[in-house]
Amino acid sequence: MLEDIIYEAINSHMKCEFLDVTGDGRHFDAIVVSDEFVAKSRLERHRIIYAALGDKMREEVHALSMKLYTVIEWSKANG
Repeated sequence: MLEDIIYEAINSHMKCEFLDVTGDGRHFDAIVVSDEFVAKSRLERHRIIYAALGDKMREEVHALSMKLYTVIEWSKANG
């Protein structure tokens, strides 16, 4: 499934404390928790994920909604 391909692309590109990818085959949601996002702007965080996905973003994935957190941000958001 494409969710698994997206998951593996992100997971192999960066160290994730938590990673979840869901979708319907064309539209996907990803939650990524990584300290690689520390001191990075929202745009820089998105660029990291786009780099991990490479050509998949242009060819296979129609839309990807991303929620990108550092470990501390994730802890605060989820108690």
